Amino acid sequence: MRAQTEVYANFLSKPTASYLMILTTVGALSGLGLLMVLSASSVTAFEQSGNSYSIFLKQLLFLVIALALAYVGAKMKFELWDKLARYALIGGLIALVLPVIPGVGQSINGNQNWIPLGPFTLQPSEFAKLALILYCARQLRRHEDRLAKSISSHALGLVAPGAIGFVALILAGRDLGTAIIVGGIVIGLLFISGVPFRYVISLFGLGLAGALALAISQPSRMHRFRAVLNPFDPAIYKFAGWQPAHSLMSLASGGVLGVGIGASKQKWANLSEAHTDFIFSVIGEEMGLLGTLVVLILYGVLLFAIFRVAIQTKDSFSKYAVTGIGCWLILQILVNLLTDVGIIPVIGVTLPFISYGGSSLVANFLGIAFVLNVARQENELRASLAAKRAAK
Repeated sequence: MRAQTEVYANFLSKPTASYLMILTTVGALSGLGLLMVLSASSVTAFEQSGNSYSIFLKQLLFLVIALALAYVGAKMKFELWDKLARYALIGGLIALVLPVIPGVGQSINGNQNWIPLGPFTLQPSEFAKLALILYCARQLRRHEDRLAKSISSHALGLVAPGAIGFVALILAGRDLGTAIIVGGIVIGLLFISGVPFRYVISLFGLGLAGALALAISQPSRMHRFRAVLNPFDPAIYKFAGWQPAHSLMSLASGGVLGVGIGASKQKWANLSEAHTDFIFSVIGEEMGLLGTLVVLILYGVLLFAIFRVAIQTKDSFSKYAVTGIGCWLILQILVNLLTDVGIIPVIGVTLPFISYGGSSLVANFLGIAFVLNVARQENELRASLAAKRAAK
């Protein structure tokens, strides 16, 4: 045990540790995601197009695009990221306006947050999350600079106008799930920036009250809340209870080792959105408890490495942006998993790097590209990578 502890300590002491952990875990999660999209989507794909591989092939294309963009984002000069951050607010707001324009946006499952692009659909709100993080990081750096010059400044006042605009436009598209994640990111960044805890609690309370008010205002959302209490209730099972009930059935039937890859029964028209929002349930059914634990461990290592990069970097803009990306992933993972196990209502949030969806996958990889770019700015890591290239 002592020898293993020393091995881990030696690994973590290396300048490449966080960099390698991020590369390894993202690669493993993406590979697992590709496999599970193939398994979970085969029935739906055949029904829609007559080809069991059509959804899988789209996801493979999205992954290739995401990898290419991430490679560029991780290797390009960091000054370019800083320049992009200057226009993040404008770019994010424009992206969120487009889906709510009549004739431009497209409604899917009641949410007006899509733009059709030929055979594909783009979800601008996924990219707006990263844009919001860059905007907030830049504003918080501005806040620190003001304080250093003894100029009166308030982090909440600098961040709030843009954040309110983002949330308002997302809610205009009736996407409560994304609005909750965006609000959570902002609250997390404000907490890290040193905003008094009473303000953070107040913002959390206001956000929770607002989310509940929006839920109460729509009967369909209220039915989803009722489904959390008992999705098997005959009065709601065939309606709002259908998805959470069959998600629980899927997880429960997997046992410890699962029924085997491709052998899920719930994906056969029982569990809707099996390859997107409820892909974790299919993992639980086909790979069992062991498979779900592997996924959780991979996410844990990834998040540990991301926040380690945030702690180690000396640039305040980078620190806030990397922290924001970490908060984004934590919230997205938690909301998806809590939905799948029936603890919170179904609000339609994908599982990062695993669920089907081009916009989500590309946006997640761009966020990771930024983190890797920040990690590469550290002199020790840069020297280590240069030495490895020279050795080859």
